[in-house]
This record gives sequence, structure tokens and C-alpha cells, in this order.
Amino acid sequence: MKRKESISVSNLDRHLRRLTVDIGERLAGSSGEKKAADYLAEEFQRCGAEVSIETFPVQQRWVRKQKLSIKAGGGNWMSFPCSLISSTPGTDGRVLEAPIVFFEAPAEYQCRDLSFLKGKAVVHLGTHIESRDAYRRLIKANPLFILIVDVRYPGTRPLADGMLPSYTKDIGSVPMVNVAFMDAWRWKAEGASKAQLQVDGGMKPSISQNVVATLPGNGSEDGVVYFGAHHDTQADSVGADDNASGSVGLLELARVLTRKPRRKTIKLISFGAEEQLSVGSAMYVRKHRRELNRKKGMMINLDSYGSLMGWNELICNGSGKMLQTVLPYFARRKLFAEVITDVVPYYDLFPFVAAGISGISIGRKNCISGRFFHHRPDDNMAKLSVPIMASLLQTVAALAGDLANAKKLPFPSGIPEEQFKQVQKFWRDLYGGWNG
Repeated sequence: MKRKESISVSNLDRHLRRLTVDIGERLAGSSGEKKAADYLAEEFQRCGAEVSIETFPVQQRWVRKQKLSIKAGGGNWMSFPCSLISSTPGTDGRVLEAPIVFFEAPAEYQCRDLSFLKGKAVVHLGTHIESRDAYRRLIKANPLFILIVDVRYPGTRPLADGMLPSYTKDIGSVPMVNVAFMDAWRWKAEGASKAQLQVDGGMKPSISQNVVATLPGNGSEDGVVYFGAHHDTQADSVGADDNASGSVGLLELARVLTRKPRRKTIKLISFGAEEQLSVGSAMYVRKHRRELNRKKGMMINLDSYGSLMGWNELICNGSGKMLQTVLPYFARRKLFAEVITDVVPYYDLFPFVAAGISGISIGRKNCISGRFFHHRPDDNMAKLSVPIMASLLQTVAALAGDLANAKKLPFPSGIPEEQFKQVQKFWRDLYGGWNG
């Protein structure tokens, strides 16, 4: 009889240090991302999993210099930090100058005529442009460049982020940089009139990768248990919580689950290029769509679930019976979570949901918008509680072990019709549908 294995805090700590300290920043398409993928593949193999690496093309953010200057009401130019939005171009090293226009995006997209943005430096209040039509109208207005203000986190430093690659591919783009909320507030208060932007660099063709670890079942091929996480980061971040925590969790789950009996196959996938909007996950479901449709199953995603202080969050897309199956595993360990049944398209779970696979995504918030260190350089191991991670993973391992060894999943694998309509809308608009 095989002995019961527990999630190891020391293993999680060791893997985290490898990804965040030894390797560091892991931008999609970069050498750092590839080093992380190679390390994960080696460790999966040590666990006894069958491992493959599936590569796919991406645009890598590559910046040598970025400089933003603002002309304040008094006429003086002052420099402010900025961060190039991935999937958007630089300025070819040129200095672009334009009058400033503040665009109150959450409301002003109602304006039918956006021509007042033409040739301007647009201070855009809001990171996510969740409508292809709104983005098309913004680019058609032909601003000279755009300064994105992240209204989720009204802080003093610019966060790293990206524009939807399907938008920029289909519609085009102008240079866009993230700026700090409180800097933009200052510009408004002081009557700033002009902005200058210089970005030497931009995006260049590269290759990202999905690391797929398979633990074959010895019974029915139906009902695969999928796990997901991502190993890439945003710019200037070592991404300890977002999402080294997820990838190292997959390693420990593989080690524990390979020792458990199972009828169903388990696939643990660490995706690349998630920070460009789940590009790796979308690539995987497009490539394996027939298999997903034939075998069905469940997807369990891990993303940013290690915050030292905060609360657990469970995004559930599937039947009510799936949720009824999952929650008792958490309750038995006195772990509770805020349950969200809305469709959230910003996790690697979503492309699987678009392919008709039900699932959950597990994370931890520490502020109402997410995590206060979101996409920042200080998303490091000091922000994590490895014991909290281990406790959540032990719960997930128990759930997955039972599901993988069951003759049949105790709930229907699929997405309720009322959810699926919203899923398809997001899949087409944000991801470009099945053709990408």
C-alpha cells in the first residue's frame, strides 16, 4: 500500500526561491520565462510525470528606455515614471509631444464623437477596455499616445500591464504606458498642459511555452482532471504570488497525486504568456479542442493564492452540483472562500470554460481590487504565506485525488446555458474566438 503523501512546505519554498530569486522576472517570450519552463519540466519529470513542452509564438515586451515628461501649469517640465503596456508599440526612440486630454473612460465612451482625442496625449482613466468596439473607436480617433491610469489601485507607482493582443493584432495600436494614479491626480490638480513620451523598444516576435505534465489514468479516458497555473510575470516583477505560487503548487500536486490511485488521467499545465491575457491557455484549448470535447472533465486553476493576509476566493464556472462537490473539501479543513459564479475572463480557467470544461480558479485577495502588490516589483516571497499555500493545496489534492479515482465525475461536465452565452461573448470579443 502506498503511503499517504502531504504537501511539503519546504519543497514549495525551494521551488519559489528558484523561480523568484534565481530566475526572477519572467516576461512572456523572454529567456527568464524559458528558464522557468525548463525548471518546471525537470521537476515534473522527477515526480514521474510524462512531460511535454508545447511552444507557440508571442510578442515579447522589450524596452531599453522609457521616459515621460509632463509640462505643469507653471510651465516647467517634470519627469514621471511609466511602464510600456505590452502588445503596444514604443516610439522608435523618438520624443513625441502632445497636449494633454483627460479621458474619463468609464463614462466618456458614451460620447459618440471621440475626434477630440486626435493628436493628443490621452490620460485614460481605466486599464481594461472590455469592448472591442470601444477600443476600435479609441484607436480610430488617432491619439498620439495614451497614458493609462490604473483606477483599481490608486497608488504612487505605475503598475505593469498589457493590452489585449487580439485587439492590437486586429485593430492596431499607438504607444501606451501605465502611469501612477497619484501622478495623474497631480497633473489634473496642477493644470498640466502637455506631455512628452519616449520609448526605445516595444514588442518583438518570440516564443513562449506551455509545460504539460501528464499522470495517466488506468481506467476510463473520460473526465480528465486538468490543473492550470502560469509561470510568466509582468515587467519588473518576480511574481512570487502572481504566479510562481501557482506553478510551484502544480509541482507539489504532481508529486502527491502521482502516488495516489487513479482511474482518470490528470494533466497539470503551467502556461506561458498569461499576463498577455491567457495566451498560453487559449493556445492549449485551440490545439486540443477535439480532445477536450471528447473527454470533458474539470479544470482547477491556481492563480495568486498565497497572500499572507487576506481571504480565499473561488471562481466557479459550472453546475451547482459541481460547487456542492467542491465546497465540503474546503469546509472539512475549516477553509472558507468567497464564491464567485460570474464569468471572469482574466484567468487561465476561462479558455477551458470557453471549450465547455467546467472548473474553479483558486486565489486570495487582500483588498477589494485583488492584491495591493498587484503587478509590482514588491510581489516577492515576503508577501506570501507558504503554510497557507500548503493548506489550500492539501485540500485541492484531496479533491483531485477523489475525482481522478472515481468511476464517473459526481457532477455534469459543462457550462450552464445562462453562463455559456456570456462566455462566448467574452471569447469572441476579448480573445478573438477559435481563430484567435
